[in-house]
Amino acid sequence: MTRVLVIDDDPSLQKALRLGLTAHGHDVISVVTGGQGLSRTATDAPDVVVLDLGLPDLDGLAVLHAIRQMSDLPVIVLSATDTEDRKVAALDGGADDYVTKPFGMAELEARIRTALRHRAPEPTDPGPRRLRVGDLELDLAHHQVRLRDAELQLTAREFDVLSFLARNAGRTCTRQMILKAVWGEGYDREAGYLHAYIHRLRQKLGEGEGGLIRTVPGIGYVLNGESRADT
Repeated sequence: MTRVLVIDDDPSLQKALRLGLTAHGHDVISVVTGGQGLSRTATDAPDVVVLDLGLPDLDGLAVLHAIRQMSDLPVIVLSATDTEDRKVAALDGGADDYVTKPFGMAELEARIRTALRHRAPEPTDPGPRRLRVGDLELDLAHHQVRLRDAELQLTAREFDVLSFLARNAGRTCTRQMILKAVWGEGYDREAGYLHAYIHRLRQKLGEGEGGLIRTVPGIGYVLNGESRADT
């Protein structure tokens, strides 16, 4: 049984989430403040956190940051704000996903499954352990990236996006292809997610629009160069 910690001060939403998630077989812990959420994260070992950004005591992004300091567990952010800046801030802060209110239980349940699947241990991959694209080197076994011998600090999802592009270096990857490969089924229309992650990767690679990751207008992205595999 998956243990879900819900941090939200809306009593109606708390009740709906408890009923809906329990019906899907989850063990639900509900709290109404960021302080309580941090305490229960430390003591109750949830499998996933559903975090509202509008809390009465702490800013939701601060709570997200504090959770990331203590744990790598999946965090799905809820917010009534659908601005790209807010999404980028949550994703930059380490959120695994972002759901805009109002939302359906089926959507939230699907996103919980996806977040848990991405955090699960990966099966043994008989393929290459390393990929090289120009000055970029990806260690697929240890989720490490080096650019001109300097290690880059990427989140797990950033690594997934970059490694997908690296495996297909020199070929145009459509937004739908990347979203399906990295996030799973049901995310093919979440172009804003992908845009945010590409923006973050470009920043960490120290480049702009015309650098290693090139935008193909109206289609998707391509990682410039040729991929070379090391076993």
